[in-house]
Amino acid sequence: MNIKEIREQFPILNQEVNGYPLVYLDSAATSQKPIAVIEALENYYKKYNSNVHRGAHTLGTLATDAFENAREKVKKFINAKEAAEIIFTRGTTSSLNIVAQSYVREFLKEGDEIVIALIEHHSNLIPWQQVAKRTGATLKYIPLQADGTILLEDVENAITARTKFVSITHVSNVMGTINPVKQIAGIAHRHGAVICVDAAQSAPHLQLDVQDLDCDFLAISGHKMAGPTGIGVLYGKRALLEKMSPYEYGGEMIDFVDLYDSTWKELPWKLEGGTPNIAGAIGLAAAIDFLEQVGLDAIQRHEHQLVKYALEEISSIEGITIYGPKQPEKRSGLVTFNLDDVHPHDVATVLDTEGIAIRAGHHCCQPLMKWLNVSATARASFYLYNTEEDIDALVNGLKRTNSYFKGMLV
Repeated sequence: MNIKEIREQFPILNQEVNGYPLVYLDSAATSQKPIAVIEALENYYKKYNSNVHRGAHTLGTLATDAFENAREKVKKFINAKEAAEIIFTRGTTSSLNIVAQSYVREFLKEGDEIVIALIEHHSNLIPWQQVAKRTGATLKYIPLQADGTILLEDVENAITARTKFVSITHVSNVMGTINPVKQIAGIAHRHGAVICVDAAQSAPHLQLDVQDLDCDFLAISGHKMAGPTGIGVLYGKRALLEKMSPYEYGGEMIDFVDLYDSTWKELPWKLEGGTPNIAGAIGLAAAIDFLEQVGLDAIQRHEHQLVKYALEEISSIEGITIYGPKQPEKRSGLVTFNLDDVHPHDVATVLDTEGIAIRAGHHCCQPLMKWLNVSATARASFYLYNTEEDIDALVNGLKRTNSYFKGMLV
């Protein structure tokens, strides 16, 4: 993997911010886009912009073919059995809410259990809170170890005969933890429960195989995997998707409409009401092509080296606390940390003056922040275009930040 050639494919990286070369370490929030994705979007709008499925003209046919080709690419990317199991959505949040409202809320009742982990992003927590309130189901949490990992023994204790639904993040957006979702799916299925996987942070970095994981649902955001914003994917096993009522009503998803009743199209269009994000799907297909050309295995190896290097270098800074597993093999490409006596927002602000972009805040994980006994953290996240030199810039910036605030306190 030639990192120099890869970086040349991301034009946004070739700029200065505040007089310094941009060091972009916020890909867990959103990744940058390669030229191939930008050109795919431009090509669609310049050459065959049209609505899909209903048009009989040439542009409509070209747009429909490109849109459905994107669905086929996603199907192969995650190894779904058929393209009909791929539902285009606005992103992971949208995908999880569809599962919550069209499946979980419809089929759970008082006394049933929903099991999630304390590590979850709000998008994989609030929908289940709301469903539990409306159905009378009980929401239960799998506890965490001190390093943010999950023990399968605790999963076994949390999931019972009353558990009907389990939802778990594949990779934590705060701790970097890679959760054993295949084993968790096996435990859930032994108890007759359905399992959903939040793959927002794993799809960009790990090779996904939904048949091997044996998950029932899986959610992805395109913008975290070099694709455009506003496009995502809900994968679901056909048998479950068939049971679900439409989440939105209107155009695209209908078969026949009468004055007092309507019927729905077959999958996947039944769950895709309204004009879809056509350009987003086409851009996502281009992103998948780009990632597969580089190779997911090569990306994972590169990020493993980066996170290993980052853990070593950042841990050498005086007064720093790193959250999550200390072993690089147990985490994905991000490091979350705090500097003693310096608020994470101040850390991020000072680093930004040197052109270094990181994320600071609760990262949409307030229950996890409470568990960590902090209000917020700083997070540096890496992707295929990052280098050890980026990490060196971060470490040097953190050392200067530390010295600056210590000088203020003297």
